[in-house]
Amino acid sequence: MSQKKFRVAGFEFRVKNLSVTRNSKLETRNRPAWASALACLLLVAASACRGGADGFLSVTPRSLRDVPAARLAFRFEPDAAEESLPERLRRDEAEETLAAVRTDFETRRGNTEALLRTVLDPRGQRVLAVYGTGETDTDFRIDLYSADGPFIRNVLPPDLTGVFPSEVAWSPDGERIAFSGIRNPALQASPTPDAAPLDPVAPPESDPSVVTPTPTPAAAIPSVPTYRTEQVYVGDRDGYNLRPLTNREGLIYFQLAWSPDGRMLAALACREDEWDARRKEGKLPAGRPRLVTLEGQERLLDDRVTDVAPVWSPDGSKVATAFEYEVAVYDAAGSAPTAGGFPLGEPLRAASAEYDARVFKKEGATTPAAGAVAPEASGGHVAAGVAGDQNAGGNVLISLNPVFRLEWLEPETLYAQTAYVRSFRGEPLPTIKYTRWHVLRISPQAAVLSENKGAGKNKGAGCWVLGAGEDVRCARHLTPDTRHPVFPST
Repeated sequence: MSQKKFRVAGFEFRVKNLSVTRNSKLETRNRPAWASALACLLLVAASACRGGADGFLSVTPRSLRDVPAARLAFRFEPDAAEESLPERLRRDEAEETLAAVRTDFETRRGNTEALLRTVLDPRGQRVLAVYGTGETDTDFRIDLYSADGPFIRNVLPPDLTGVFPSEVAWSPDGERIAFSGIRNPALQASPTPDAAPLDPVAPPESDPSVVTPTPTPAAAIPSVPTYRTEQVYVGDRDGYNLRPLTNREGLIYFQLAWSPDGRMLAALACREDEWDARRKEGKLPAGRPRLVTLEGQERLLDDRVTDVAPVWSPDGSKVATAFEYEVAVYDAAGSAPTAGGFPLGEPLRAASAEYDARVFKKEGATTPAAGAVAPEASGGHVAAGVAGDQNAGGNVLISLNPVFRLEWLEPETLYAQTAYVRSFRGEPLPTIKYTRWHVLRISPQAAVLSENKGAGKNKGAGCWVLGAGEDVRCARHLTPDTRHPVFPST
């Protein structure tokens, strides 16, 4: 008896109790029959997979790339220890500006241009200098430098200004740059002053000892279409071929994220009135997640608004964001993409009750009475299906807050940070408290080809997870938005 393993159409099959005679005289004669039997076996299994007929095999995808987002499962591990987090999450420090570029600004460019940040390309050869000119409080310009310091050229034409400086980014291959831009509000057409009349009798005096400098021709930057609301712009690594990817006047695009292959960008977008309303309420800007290709095709992923920046899976097959206490995952390509939600309200609430009892009481703090600090307990929101911000005893859970940030650093591991976040008038940065990192271990749901319920754990109607424990949950099916056409897969 032996066990054989086969791969067919991206799936792995294990077939038990298959005997093969190794007699050299019989091998040649028996091979066609053996091959035919195996082909029939795999055909039956494939038919069962397609039609849901009775079978005896369990089909497991080779990687999560092969699994639709709606067919994912997850295991929630709350409150990851700091030493177990990736270094990128443990050392979440402010970035430093490149010394060579900073020196150029300090010695040559004067006090009218303030260097905000420098963005080194993945090859370590070019640097984007993002700087303010003092014309406005939030807008900036972009110049291109060599990594060793020399200035190369200006990137933006005079009528275009950048916004959201923290989002200026190179594509992963270093071939392109991306940022959000808007029509320059500080650019005003000034009247040409009248020239003073010359004396027709007395020619102008000239001093031969004074050398008049010859103007140096500046490189002309071609004008690009501009808009009164923030749109997505891209350019090549030399700072040329600048163009807008989006042109939906009235929408504000922000939280840009390159796909790993550099062919698409994920972003959030909202209307102007939505942006202003959240600012008045002291909340972070929120928008609807979408994908934008380099050809300008756009696909809305969800009609709900979120303030969580979208992140890509390492293989580029999926995009994730979060809505309060639910992490949402979307297929990034395909003619029929799906979406799945990971509801964290129930397990996060249970973990928060334990966290409050362990951390705050240990420090001598008592859990406030119900309603005392409701905004800080839930970030000002109540998640659907969660009993507000109170535990079973009626006390406020201080640490129970919505998802604030996601990081997808490993194919099957998604990190989610919860926090209380508020923006207060007069403060340049939002207030962030009670931060906690949690881990979601992602796995595929099984395609069980049998009426035998012993093959896996049934986690609900149509939801099976092979070898699952009680803590493994299946994704909630999310209905894709059908108002925007699905662009062709790239």
